[in-house]
Amino acid sequence: MRQLQKEIIEKLLVQPTIDPETEFRKSVDFLKDYLKKYPFLKSLVLGISGGQDSTLCGYIAQSAVNELNQENGNEEYLFVAVRLPYGEQRDEEDAQAALDWIKPSKSVTVNIKPAVDQSVKAVEEGTGESLSDFLKGNVKARERMKVQYDLAGIYKGVVLGTDHAAEAVTGFFTKHGDGAADLVPLYRLNKRQGRAIMKYLGSPERLYLKIPTADLEDNKPQIPDEVALGVSYDEIDDYLEGKEINPKSAETLEGWYLKTEHKRHDAISVYDTWWK
Repeated sequence: MRQLQKEIIEKLLVQPTIDPETEFRKSVDFLKDYLKKYPFLKSLVLGISGGQDSTLCGYIAQSAVNELNQENGNEEYLFVAVRLPYGEQRDEEDAQAALDWIKPSKSVTVNIKPAVDQSVKAVEEGTGESLSDFLKGNVKARERMKVQYDLAGIYKGVVLGTDHAAEAVTGFFTKHGDGAADLVPLYRLNKRQGRAIMKYLGSPERLYLKIPTADLEDNKPQIPDEVALGVSYDEIDDYLEGKEINPKSAETLEGWYLKTEHKRHDAISVYDTWWK
């Protein structure tokens, strides 16, 4: 095993194999324990895109809420599933299929297009510079997270994130966008393991076989993650499970890891020395 590969696996807490039932239970109990520790919190909030990660995370959240309400004999806790389209989402049917499977306590839809467009316009007017399509994609991701925190304030809750090992190792998320959250119940899992949990839970196949895409850039609608990254999720998962992969793919993956290291750390103070 490559030395950096070993360090990454240890840091991201990935196991070479999992028991889907055990890992599902671990994530549900994690959310339940957190809510019980802070009695003033009454909800879990998550944006649902229709992709594997948010669908699995949403199902876990709803399961935690259902169990807490059953244990308490009331409907005190909510899971708030949020649809956050930029205008009209091309794969809206997938998002609706995910909601049908999750059966959230409450569903909210907020169209982020007006806010994103006004934000981009304000920056362009203030700087005299044009925001690239890529940077506009980051604005979308951050606006989505901002709305989720608005709802968390309304419903006395915390925001969930869908960050998992295959995403963390590549830094394939927007800093302070989808990379910002209070709780990350999928952390430690790779893409393959998340899919195995969904199969165990009886998810419709379309929800975990869907090609992953961030779908943030207007000029590259629904470009697959694997195309953007230059490495497949199967290779990423193999790498995270300690297996040997094509050397070129390993170099690509490690290149992403090293240049996105800043995304995996909190803000640095003058007293921090780890980065020097």
